[in-house]
Amino acid sequence: MADPVYRPVINVARLVFAAQGLRFTILGSENVPRVGGAVMVINHIGYMDFTYAGFAAHPSRRLVRFMAKKEVFDHPVSGPLMRGMRHIPVDRDAGANSFRTAVQALRDGEIVGVFPEATISRSFELKEFKAGAVRMASAAKVPLLPTVLWGSQRVWTKDHPKRLGRTKVAISIAVGEPIPPPKGSDVPEVTEQLLARMASLLEQVQASYPDRPSGEDDRWWLPARLGGSAPTPEEAARLDDEERLRRLERRAAREAR
Repeated sequence: MADPVYRPVINVARLVFAAQGLRFTILGSENVPRVGGAVMVINHIGYMDFTYAGFAAHPSRRLVRFMAKKEVFDHPVSGPLMRGMRHIPVDRDAGANSFRTAVQALRDGEIVGVFPEATISRSFELKEFKAGAVRMASAAKVPLLPTVLWGSQRVWTKDHPKRLGRTKVAISIAVGEPIPPPKGSDVPEVTEQLLARMASLLEQVQASYPDRPSGEDDRWWLPARLGGSAPTPEEAARLDDEERLRRLERRAAREAR
């Protein structure tokens, strides 16, 4: 099927990334199937992750249909683009509809991109995975593609100013070997297997990442485990809880008005 919106957007994105001087390293692109459905499961460390992760599928001439929160589709600028690229809106109040849409896309032979952590990891470590990605792969009988990103947090992430100029940041993307379609009864076990596989893959990508902090003030993008000043997973969980509480308070205030 022709993609009159998606492909021009990719061409524009390439120009923007070139202007920014971003340096991409893509590993394991041969693991992306050239035909048929698959669930691309991606870690989440920055706001631009979905724009980068799709590059891993380009050598196989595939496009990734990402699942993204409904609010992005409601925006007057991004909404028409997201719908034109046939990405999948996720309404947290009606998750079953999103699940059915994604499963149908997979059965139709699409690659669907999922962020199983749901929100950006402030620690830049993997958070607990929700089981939706594995459940979709099981329902559609398609493989899972473990995929990790590293470096995207240096462009734009939570609690830090965006850096959209010519930063020459290195962005690493790695796709691991596909995990065969799981059986429904194996969803919890395969979810843990997927998390472990991606944790190992992320460590490999971090070890080979070409850039290092330029000084003490530039250690913020490294996890505490690697000697960086990013929050520990425990500290990040506390910050997430505080953010969630503020969001609920704002919603309650709006409803009260």
